[in-house]
Amino acid sequence: MSHPLRVLVVTVVHDPEDARIRYRQIPALLAAGHRVVYAAPFSAFDREPPEGVRGLDLPRAQGRRRLRAVLAARRLIASAGPAADVVLVHDPELTLAAAGLGRRVPTLVWDVHEDTAAALSMRAWVPGPLRPLLARAVRLAERLAEARYDLLLAERGYQRRFRKQHPVVPNTVWVPHHRPPPPGDNRVVYRGKITRARGGAELIELAKRLPDLEFEIIGPAEPEIASEIERAARDGLLTWTGFVPNATALERLYGALAGISLLHDEPNYSHSPPTKLMEYMAYGLPVVTTANPASRELVEEAGAGVVVNFGDLGAVVDALLRWRDDDDERQRLGATGYWYARKHLDWTTGGVQFVRALETITDGVDLDG
Repeated sequence: MSHPLRVLVVTVVHDPEDARIRYRQIPALLAAGHRVVYAAPFSAFDREPPEGVRGLDLPRAQGRRRLRAVLAARRLIASAGPAADVVLVHDPELTLAAAGLGRRVPTLVWDVHEDTAAALSMRAWVPGPLRPLLARAVRLAERLAEARYDLLLAERGYQRRFRKQHPVVPNTVWVPHHRPPPPGDNRVVYRGKITRARGGAELIELAKRLPDLEFEIIGPAEPEIASEIERAARDGLLTWTGFVPNATALERLYGALAGISLLHDEPNYSHSPPTKLMEYMAYGLPVVTTANPASRELVEEAGAGVVVNFGDLGAVVDALLRWRDDDDERQRLGATGYWYARKHLDWTTGGVQFVRALETITDGVDLDG
């Protein structure tokens, strides 16, 4: 690079605290000496821009209320894009929003970290009969985006959705470079957004079945499940923190008995292991996961915990009680997962790959123009 890149990062869908964007990609860019402007729905989520980054507020795209946010993003990309070397967007809607802007956007990169078409089965706001039609429309939009823009993929499995080969920057996590304390014997943690499809109801049921264990739910809940989680917390079944800053959430993982991820059998979960599994391993915890292919592959390859069938809460109970009573197995699984994460899942390496990918995309672009 002849001089630092000027990167405009844009999302209207994600919480500005999204870990991949806010806590991995942006710090990697800043550490490499690049300059970042971050456009996101800060007011809608009651968030502040990260230190050292200029923040631009956008409306939030949610449910069927998306047009206002997309149009606002289009205006922002048209006005702020010319001052950037790279516009990095995180929502498929924004590839359509930028259509027709031409040379006003020097280089636009879409960071693909979800299978939007597959996720439609979990979107209650999309009528069931319309989902196949909308899924085909999403696939067409992806092909159009591929023809117009550069893509980064968060999972190798996403490659099959596209005709050309694209750089892959796996969705890894920051792994502590000091050995975490050994797992404890009574606290089970869940870290991340809580929805029905992510196993929110199962977490409540497990807390009922295992009253001698403490269940700590760390993260915001979607409206579909929030009242049930709140009631369970009020009744003393579990502890629910709601949203807490990323660093605080990760600190809460230390010393837990296990980390849990009970994703349902949904197409969107097939190709991408949840970040929470990687974080549990990075913080030295045995893990329990359901049998989505990507989650199963990660946990079995790492030897870091157990994989249970969908809906088999009895197997989850058995694993947690076994680990509670067997200190050696608990510590062995926690240590095995940690060292696997150090070797294979550390964003210290991923961040370098991400920055190099953006720099490579801009090679040959006139950054002084």
